[in-house]
Amino acid sequence: MPSPADIISNLSFAAIDFESAGAAPGETDQPVQIGIARIDGAAGSIRTWTSYIAATRPIRWTASKIHGITTEMLAGAPPYISLWPQIRERLENCIVIGHNHATEQRFLRQFPGHGFGPWLDTLALARACLPTLPSHGLGDVAEALGLTEHISSVVPGKTWHDALYDATASLCILLRIIRELHLENAPLDRLGFALSR
Repeated sequence: MPSPADIISNLSFAAIDFESAGAAPGETDQPVQIGIARIDGAAGSIRTWTSYIAATRPIRWTASKIHGITTEMLAGAPPYISLWPQIRERLENCIVIGHNHATEQRFLRQFPGHGFGPWLDTLALARACLPTLPSHGLGDVAEALGLTEHISSVVPGKTWHDALYDATASLCILLRIIRELHLENAPLDRLGFALSR
């Protein structure tokens, strides 16, 4: 488990994003796609993984309009619980990253006692480091940092609201801020304002 005193350049970071089926009032939402982008050491290379996830009900049109995933695209997708070994392998012993990560934490709670974390919120990080941006949405931050082309080169053929693209964007934002602020040899607690358990 990473500690606040660990040097940033020695740590593993894994960004995670989910796309969901959408939910009507009174319904519980469920994930339909997961994306994870991981790097071991700030100078390492980014490794990615993604999967569609079987849903127990059709994707609502309002959700499909955002991410472009249809119920038909989930044919043959694995159940969420069966992805646990692959999720655990990619998130274990990492700083877990999300951009306003409440949804990611909520979906991971379906695996009780998983122990992932600490969590780093790139939304909080962007607000602190780029306070004059008119918007701190994921795409706006990536564009302001000049990262859009780089993200597309890491995950070609993907775009915004694809779980893997958005996870990769979160990781690239963190890495750019670490580099710009020369935090590679700083302890993790230098990012404490954006960290949570």
